[in-house]
Amino acid sequence: MRAPFNALVIPFYRAPGAPTLYCVLLRADAGFWQWVAGGGEDSETPAETAVRETREETGIEGPPYALQSQARVPVSAFAARDEWPDDLYVIPEYHFAVEASAPEAQLSAEHTACEWLRYDEAFSRLRFQSNQTALWELAERLSRDELVLA
Repeated sequence: MRAPFNALVIPFYRAPGAPTLYCVLLRADAGFWQWVAGGGEDSETPAETAVRETREETGIEGPPYALQSQARVPVSAFAARDEWPDDLYVIPEYHFAVEASAPEAQLSAEHTACEWLRYDEAFSRLRFQSNQTALWELAERLSRDELVLA
């Protein structure tokens, strides 16, 4: 069963002496750019969901880094809405980042394209402010070397 929460994950790549790159994904069903996103299955924790969704949507594997930023998403945005209680109006979206070993991704059918972009380019592509906020936080944490494993 689809758990009533969402995980948002920013895949990123750091090469020595080069700017950090962030992998933005173009949704096949809606035509907008975003990060990896998906819901928990059964008893998964948000961090477990982040790892699974990143692997399924991009082929990238690695431990998730926790971000403080979070969002709330209306239940009307999810097909699983009918499985959830009638008095549930919004679900939490937990934010994470996963470091890639190379700027490469193997896309699932959920996405038609991906691009590895520098901060400003990635920021301007994103549709949702919650995605932009998560990117800002990750960039700040990277600049201060303050990543925290989830």
